Amino acid sequence: MTRSSSPDPARRSERSRQAVLTAAAELVAEVGFGKLTIEAIAARAGVGKQTIYRWWPSKGAVVFDAFQAANENASGSLALPDTGDLAADLRAVLRPTADQLADPGFDNTGRGLVSEHQRDPALLREYRERLLDPLLEVTRERLRTAREAGQIDGDADLDLAVELLYGPMYYRWLHGLGPLDHAYADRLVDGVLRALRP
Repeated sequence: MTRSSSPDPARRSERSRQAVLTAAAELVAEVGFGKLTIEAIAARAGVGKQTIYRWWPSKGAVVFDAFQAANENASGSLALPDTGDLAADLRAVLRPTADQLADPGFDNTGRGLVSEHQRDPALLREYRERLLDPLLEVTRERLRTAREAGQIDGDADLDLAVELLYGPMYYRWLHGLGPLDHAYADRLVDGVLRALRP
């Protein structure tokens, strides 16, 4: 039996896609989001600019996909533990969030994406659907099971509780208001749980 020596277009396309994502991640960390260009990404990835535009509508979309790919490789699927200890479970998600926001390597990417979300409704919608809404929903679901177990007030507004958990951390990050560390994440969890106590 003879093997075909013709290249597999699907494999070539996936290789090119991965090269673009890697190039975007490296370049945004090196030069910042504002100075990043599609031309530079294409040159580093070894693809044509038209290849990038065939898969992504904007620079923000490429960087968002690169960010998502890195996070999926690092953390696997999005889930909150349910050990029965609500405070420990919430710390298990807020501590890594604090670590990421405090990481200088994330700062260029994160701030660039936040800025792009304000100008690009399609990118904001994708960010909400693929990242923010799933994170808020798994947190809301963990709080729902805690409410059913009597660990938090039966009338607790779960949407507000989720905003109370994540909002102060992102506010502190956006405005550079102080350290983002495990101690802050723990204080935040303790404060929110005091407010939700039955």
